[in-house]
Amino acid sequence: MDFIKKGYKKFTEFEEFITNVFLVAITVLVFASAIARTFKHPLNWAVDISLLLFAWEVFLGGDIAVRNTKLIGVEILMGKFPVKVQKALTLIFFCMIIAFCLLLTVFGIKLSLENTKRLFQVLPISYSWCTLCVPVGSLGMIISSCIKINEIIKTPSSAWNRNKEAE
Repeated sequence: MDFIKKGYKKFTEFEEFITNVFLVAITVLVFASAIARTFKHPLNWAVDISLLLFAWEVFLGGDIAVRNTKLIGVEILMGKFPVKVQKALTLIFFCMIIAFCLLLTVFGIKLSLENTKRLFQVLPISYSWCTLCVPVGSLGMIISSCIKINEIIKTPSSAWNRNKEAE
């Protein structure tokens, strides 16, 4: 079990690193493209690369947000309920995330398969590399949600408020 936990920890570190790299790359590409366009030498490929990186950034970032429980935050309303109701609502929210991500995974795989022959406007890269971020990111969010559900179920109600305050 330690092997799986260590592997998952390495994966999450890599995912956070790659999203940081993508964000910097998008910023640099958009800025360079704007500068180049100003000097009448547009970098048309930069738009396509930025689009590809942004799509991956959104879904990998969504997984990071789910893992860090930064997605659902109606703390003013949630804090008014008893602890057991808070836990139940949080479980319901994560179950809803899982259901939605299952749909995204199924339809994202179909979309990726349909886009294999479609190419980016300027680059000779299949557009399915862009749409593949939907099922990959959704699977990550499903795994992160399942881990969170397991943590919520294992956490006693007496420790729930302290855990919420620590986040």
